[in-house]
Amino acid sequence: MWVGLLAGLSGNPALATNLEDVYNAAKTNDAQVGAARAGYLATRQAVPQARSALLPSVNASADTSWTEREFPGAISPINGQPIPREEFNEHGWNAQLRAPLLNMSSWHQVRSAKANVSAAGHDLSRTEQDLIVRVVQAYLNVLRAQDLLDTTQAEEAAVKRQLEQVQQRFDVGLVAITDVLESQAAYDAAVVRRIQADGDHSIFFETLTTLSGEYYERLDRLSEKLPIVNPDPTTEQTWVDTALATNLGILTAQEQLSAATRTVKARRSGHLPTIDATVTEVHSVTGSTNFFNADVTDQTVYALQFNLPIYSGGLIRAQAKEARALETQARENLLNQQRTVIRDTRNLYQAVATDVVRVRARVKAIKSAQSALEATETGYEVGTRNIVDVLQAQQRLFSSQFDYADSRYNYVINLMRLKQTAGTLEDADLYELNTYTDPNDQVVRLVSLKSTNP
Repeated sequence: MWVGLLAGLSGNPALATNLEDVYNAAKTNDAQVGAARAGYLATRQAVPQARSALLPSVNASADTSWTEREFPGAISPINGQPIPREEFNEHGWNAQLRAPLLNMSSWHQVRSAKANVSAAGHDLSRTEQDLIVRVVQAYLNVLRAQDLLDTTQAEEAAVKRQLEQVQQRFDVGLVAITDVLESQAAYDAAVVRRIQADGDHSIFFETLTTLSGEYYERLDRLSEKLPIVNPDPTTEQTWVDTALATNLGILTAQEQLSAATRTVKARRSGHLPTIDATVTEVHSVTGSTNFFNADVTDQTVYALQFNLPIYSGGLIRAQAKEARALETQARENLLNQQRTVIRDTRNLYQAVATDVVRVRARVKAIKSAQSALEATETGYEVGTRNIVDVLQAQQRLFSSQFDYADSRYNYVINLMRLKQTAGTLEDADLYELNTYTDPNDQVVRLVSLKSTNP
């Protein structure tokens, strides 16, 4: 029977898509990159927030009140009459301009915030760079799944033909029943592998949809013209040196260490004095009798305020210790990042170099497996080889064909990761790879799975 697969999203499907199309959609729709961009915009606000402590500020307030006042038994010294009861409203406002003149702690906090913003920028770039690798890997996984499906389908067809031939031979008494059973077992195993490949095929298409937010029915395959060459530059140490200078993880860790160092200075500066200049304007209106017989008062006050923290319960000292510990942590994180990058760069360089040799070897392996199969089939015909030998030779040939395609995809992924580790990966690398996709050779998304009745 046929089991339908519901694999569509709302909207029209994208047809005949290449790697560049998928990447451009992912740059707009990938949730990880979107979250990283929003986080970077949020982090950028740390600088104006820290700088605000060094800039002038203006505060204003206003008040109003109603007063009822009595003077029981009080006699006015002026006219000898009892002082009358008073009822009056008082209201007014005041405004103050404050300008910091000396505040070392806030100045260091601004520098720390700038370093944190720079670290966040590198981190965003790393996320965007990682998107290139994720898209390439997801795209190639679809092609890899198609190659596996092609291999399993070809194997299934070949083993089925072999089973039919063996059955015919058995029917006329040329072979034993064991040959039929061996062929049937091989065919059943090939069917299982083909069914699994069917399922994987659709799963990897879904991964692309998750990245890009688009539904794809067709993807261009990689052309055989794709050059499989050693990394450029060709020396491992050059890659390591480049990675230590431009790896985005290292650059992020360096800025985080710089921010931590500035925070230490800011915390230590908590013991230093601060100086502010203030201008205060006061306006008040009262209905009460005063010495000057005036109900409106205006006052302007110019002042310098000096503040020296002497003791705050150990707060400043504890904050300084915390900042020093965080600085040490940032320094160790940087060291770990550098060591990790060196290791990964060397490993990926060797992996790419090995992939180049492996791809060339896979081509020879296919030819050898083909020759071995032909020889084994001939031997079976003349009775020097058995059916198991033929089935194994067939499986080796199909395995060699898939291994060749698989090694090409591994080469591309490892090369992209090497450039990512070195900090040199950019959109142009993906666009160059896209020039080696073939619109005349496409992977078509499966819309149904063929399965046998239980």
